[in-house]
Amino acid sequence: GTMNELVDLVVKKTGIPQATAQQAVQVVVDYLKKRLPAPVAGQIDGLLNNADAMQQAEGMLGGLAGKLGKKK
Repeated sequence: GTMNELVDLVVKKTGIPQATAQQAVQVVVDYLKKRLPAPVAGQIDGLLNNADAMQQAEGMLGGLAGKLGKKK
């Protein structure tokens, strides 16, 4: 699904290994699900399967991933 696209994006933007990117994405998704109100949290999986929403998220994650990638 789109979760893999997100992982691939993180790998591409940061150069971190695939397995590490997968863990990072999972941590972020789990964190968001816990912190957001239930109705919003329930939409996260839907967003992860929505290409348009993912493209919007890509820009935000690109900036975030860039910051993370520089701390090597």
